[in-house]
Amino acid sequence: MHGTAYTVFEGVKPEPMDVEILGVLRNFNGPRTDLILVRLLGSKPEYTGVVAGMSGSPVYVDGKLVGALSYRIGAFSKEPIGGVTPIEQMMEINEFDRSQPAKSVTPSTPVQPAASTTSAPGQGDAGLGDITKILKPIDAPLVFSGFSEEAIRQFSPQFAAMGMTPVMGGGSVTDEKQPEPIEPGSSVSMVLVRGDLDIAATCTVTYADEERLLACGHPVLQFGAVDIPMNKARVITTLASPLNSFKIINTTEPIGSFVQDRHTGILGRFGQTPEMIPVTLSVHGTPQPREYHYEVLNNPQLTPLAMMVTLFSALQNANDYGSEVTYHINGKIRVGGYPDISLQNMFAPADGGTPAALGAALLLGDRFNRIFDNPFSRPKVEGVKLEFDVVPDRRTAHLETARTDVTEARPGDEIVVEAVLRPYRGERIIRHIPIKIPTSAPQGNLRILVSDSDSLDRTRHIYSNFSRRLDLGSTIALLNKEHANNRLYVSILEPNPQAMIEDKVMPTLPLSVMNVMEGLRGTQDMMVVGESAVSEASTPLDYVVSGSQVISVAIK
Repeated sequence: MHGTAYTVFEGVKPEPMDVEILGVLRNFNGPRTDLILVRLLGSKPEYTGVVAGMSGSPVYVDGKLVGALSYRIGAFSKEPIGGVTPIEQMMEINEFDRSQPAKSVTPSTPVQPAASTTSAPGQGDAGLGDITKILKPIDAPLVFSGFSEEAIRQFSPQFAAMGMTPVMGGGSVTDEKQPEPIEPGSSVSMVLVRGDLDIAATCTVTYADEERLLACGHPVLQFGAVDIPMNKARVITTLASPLNSFKIINTTEPIGSFVQDRHTGILGRFGQTPEMIPVTLSVHGTPQPREYHYEVLNNPQLTPLAMMVTLFSALQNANDYGSEVTYHINGKIRVGGYPDISLQNMFAPADGGTPAALGAALLLGDRFNRIFDNPFSRPKVEGVKLEFDVVPDRRTAHLETARTDVTEARPGDEIVVEAVLRPYRGERIIRHIPIKIPTSAPQGNLRILVSDSDSLDRTRHIYSNFSRRLDLGSTIALLNKEHANNRLYVSILEPNPQAMIEDKVMPTLPLSVMNVMEGLRGTQDMMVVGESAVSEASTPLDYVVSGSQVISVAIK
């Protein structure tokens, strides 16, 4: 059989390509999911080969839609041979779309190419070799605009693990108006981030009607139901390469939202407004303060990663960035119906060479992972506001020694803890921190913990509570109880059990109460530790503090 495929090589108008049907690969993509093997003919496809960004290009035989060009044979192929996902399998995506209107138009009954004599993979000697290893989905390049090379290099393994190929210099996102209508063969973009920083992936429209479109012919993320901006796109040019030809594309005006990302393609609805998370990022302490505004998609799998890479790149792409820079962060994450999540910490370069900007990015990603990782409710993140103060120095200090002014004390006494910290390339810092012995302190040895924030939070089992998959309210409450890392803490630990239910702490519980609550402990709704933190004091330091020590005082 012979047919015609359509794709955009330059501009916005789809161009025809002749197609020769070679055969059908049965069950190529799983049970009852076949792939049609084709050869592209014509001066352009024979020169460029199968191009990244071409996935979804519609293929017609006798005027009927057969499917979407979606697979290619690996690098350095001498012929433009690709695989076509049958349109019948793509139309199944409508059945998963709960937003589908009652009246929707479907394409004409697709023609099924006659089965050829081409052998299935591993059978016979069709000359195609092991086709399951050399046929792969055509790339929908994930284009980054406004990002540094280091940011892409740092986070590209995480994007690659989700099946996406990060690309720099392959296009951008613009505010350009594109009056030309969307039609089969047009380029269409899935936008992950938009604003002062942009991330978008582009493929080709297979089918479109007044309400929706189908594109790609293979999954971009295969997350199922999604809510991602859908934009028109303009092809600047198509670059031919023996390794991997690709389209250089500018994403233009929005036209709706992608609502399904399935095994055989993606489905978008025209006029639907996606839910995005607005981000405001301000940087102070420099000769020229900067402020960035952008929006990030709201998706449990991708939002944490997108937040990390945008923050890391925004901090790094500045003249004030350096290997010895420290950042103060003061920010918040707004979640509808819940208190704001506070972000207050310092980030300095680590001894292993980890930059301060990466530490800040990991904190933000951790907060979003915890927000989304709850089985009870879907969070409605309404916005993120981040303010950074830049200090052109490595501000770290390690606790060297700690001692008290007495070795014996009585309940109710106030004692003073002396701590000595060693800063990075500086003179020792001495701090005196008063703390009161609780009147309930029993006779015997009393342990006093002098520590950084991480050690204190681990002692109180704040981190381990997240493995219990708490509800969203308890998760946010625990996040706001975490201690800032630019303070030195002194905590008194009594040798009495302490219980924690969700985000509630109950210190020094009597044995009778513990026995009554034993049922909660058995269901893991309650955590019990052998010591109770009954008193706490701290002192601020303009350093990222690390280290911990325990002091014992005899209580008379």
